[in-house]
Amino acid sequence: MTATAAPIGRARWVRLIPVAVIVYVISYMDRTNISFAFAGLGQDLHLDKAQQGLAGGVFFLGYLVLQIPGGHLAERWSAKKFVAIMIVLWGVFALLSGVVQTFGQLLVVRALLGVAEGGIWPAILVLISHWFPRRERARAFGVWMMNIPISSIITAPLSGWILSFSDWRALFFIQGALPFLIALPLWWLLVADRPSQASWVSPGERDWIETSLVEDERDAPPFAGYGEVFRSSVVWRLVLVYFFVQVGFYGLTLWLPTLLKSTTGGNSTLVGWLTAIPYVVAAVAMYLNARAADRNRRYGLHVLGSLAIGAVTLVASVALGNLAALSIALICVAMAGALAYDGPFWASASLAVPVTLAGGAMGLVNALGNLGGFVGPYLGGYLQDLSGSFLSTSVVLAVSLVLGGLVMITLRGRANPGPAAVEPERTTTAGGSA
Repeated sequence: MTATAAPIGRARWVRLIPVAVIVYVISYMDRTNISFAFAGLGQDLHLDKAQQGLAGGVFFLGYLVLQIPGGHLAERWSAKKFVAIMIVLWGVFALLSGVVQTFGQLLVVRALLGVAEGGIWPAILVLISHWFPRRERARAFGVWMMNIPISSIITAPLSGWILSFSDWRALFFIQGALPFLIALPLWWLLVADRPSQASWVSPGERDWIETSLVEDERDAPPFAGYGEVFRSSVVWRLVLVYFFVQVGFYGLTLWLPTLLKSTTGGNSTLVGWLTAIPYVVAAVAMYLNARAADRNRRYGLHVLGSLAIGAVTLVASVALGNLAALSIALICVAMAGALAYDGPFWASASLAVPVTLAGGAMGLVNALGNLGGFVGPYLGGYLQDLSGSFLSTSVVLAVSLVLGGLVMITLRGRANPGPAAVEPERTTTAGGSA
């Protein structure tokens, strides 16, 4: 059987991807539910908006710690075992978020939550690279990364409902129990590191996956080591793209409930349901953009177009905030733009190095790029304290999204890039960026 034959079986799609989505949905919930707790935290712990933003963003300082080690351990040891350990640790810190008494304690616990969650992203990216050949990888990344809108669709109404009868401490306790009740059992029972270790994969599907992965790497030149990753201008430009995007995305995500409350004047339950709507639109946009990128391999243009749409509509949504229905519709488009870049971006990033070292490179991109997740929420809170409105914040976040798209299109390469080692100026990473 050759890699050009039609794939046989879909177990990798119907079992592995859904479990990975569920695990990351819950982790993302525990990361972002603080956006609904801001008002209560501000009142009980006497925090201004800049401090609230810092509490939301400090997660990403901890998130740095296990990014590269997490990818390395997933590749060299076991993604299944590593992620299982991280699920336990993040659950502990998610629960501890509900018992903090001071601003300092809140910062420490949220940073440690970031450490625990930090290795999961690159570990799952490595897992996907073991199960999905290059021709499927943008779609696999795109479907898996629907965990972000799916999580928000669930988190927003659930958080609003919890706050309608309780407080922010109960919010952290209830959602912090989910890693132990759902994520850990599903992950441990249903996931396998490689097709050869999975009894639930048919021989035909296993052979097709393994043959395709071998052909993907057949012509790869020898790789000198991780030093090549750090010396690559391609990788550092991907870091810059991801940083700018995360500034815009997390600045919008963590302040979205506050923005919608000021736009509508609604209670916690209404704001929770309204916050979910933009992510429904984003989930559809993520799938469509990833599928289109897989077809034409013009990854850079799909990233830029998505981010530009998100930037323009974000500013327009705030400027037209007095027209609540129109503003909410524009916010939906803005969130779709801020998320639909994801599949094409990570498919592009995965082509920067051979599969065996993809974890390290993608870990570096995710680690340093996610510093934008620290900058965005804090900057958003600071600008709101300074100006008294969200308009200046929206402009800064929009500019950051556009800058990310512009850097992305500097990565030009072949429409159908083959496997290659990372070289300082060898720009196979961007696939078919025009």
